[in-house]
Amino acid sequence: MDQRWKRLADILVDHSTRVRSGERVMIAMGEISTYPLVQAVYEACVKAGAFPQVQFLSETLKHALLRYGSSDQIDWVPEIEAHGMDWADVYFGLRGAHNLFEHADIPSEVLARHQRAMGKVSTLRWQETRWCLIRVPNSAFAQQAETDLETITDMFFNSCLLDWPVESLRWHRLAEQLRGGSLVHIQGVGTDLQFSVEGRDWRVLDGRINMPDGEILTAPINDSLNGTICFEFPGIFGGRLIPDIVLSWRDGELVEARASQNEDYLHQILETDPGASRLGEFAFGLNPHVTHFCKDILIDEKMGGTVHIALGRAYPECGGTNESAIHWDIVKDLRMNGTVSLDGKTIFARGRFTEHNEGELDGEG
Repeated sequence: MDQRWKRLADILVDHSTRVRSGERVMIAMGEISTYPLVQAVYEACVKAGAFPQVQFLSETLKHALLRYGSSDQIDWVPEIEAHGMDWADVYFGLRGAHNLFEHADIPSEVLARHQRAMGKVSTLRWQETRWCLIRVPNSAFAQQAETDLETITDMFFNSCLLDWPVESLRWHRLAEQLRGGSLVHIQGVGTDLQFSVEGRDWRVLDGRINMPDGEILTAPINDSLNGTICFEFPGIFGGRLIPDIVLSWRDGELVEARASQNEDYLHQILETDPGASRLGEFAFGLNPHVTHFCKDILIDEKMGGTVHIALGRAYPECGGTNESAIHWDIVKDLRMNGTVSLDGKTIFARGRFTEHNEGELDGEG
């Protein structure tokens, strides 16, 4: 076994979730290719005195449900998965990549309904467990990232095996400088979007709930949301690409949503529930080792030099109040063009924080 799997498993068990003796741990194994990490995490949990249980999930199996399932089956919230969130103290979602076009033959309304059902399981995970999600690279992942397996695997390990206490301290210093600000203004290609974060906190994600990690986020005040944002990278939801998304709000109400492909699916996502067309999150990506856009939000949202918004559910830890069955992150690239201002002062330009010690603030060592 590549010893990097064991190093990563130790980080996941000791740092990310702080597994303790006697705790129940659910390890969701997504695709066969995740087995090396499953084995390493299982072993680390046993050594910690916990009680690990492995559950197997697969997009290939899900495709059979989506293609042949009845209306009741499509809307089904899997009882064992839901019960697992109640049973477990800690949840690991080890998600292997799959053919990104696995569900290309599934009608968009079916995908949207199924995602709505699975969103209820996701909400239970947020509410009931300490959790960490990991996208494990494989050949399919390398293909969708448009590179080779060795390159993407090295990127994955480099972005995961950071000195997390050191990075955490650096990013918390930055979050402290953002606190107390009110008006965020994002400008860039096709983009002029403003919203208030007055009274909201900035939260640092430093390897606790995602791996790889690296972001600083807050929760916008939705009624203050005005303007338009355009995305260079495609949105990915339910395994389907939605390129060239443009979203516009006026006083917190969504007034335009378009895309160059799968626009009907975009509208169905936004109609999931009343909170789905509102913002739950705004964040900066900070991980300097995430350099390839992989068409996978668990990794792409951590890319240093980018920002992202999330439609739907907000983090209550930030003071956010928006509720939804979905939490959908979409990444905007500001590395070559664009700025973020806070209360009229530019704090982020061309993918770098502009104030104080840049090496400290932009996530570089």
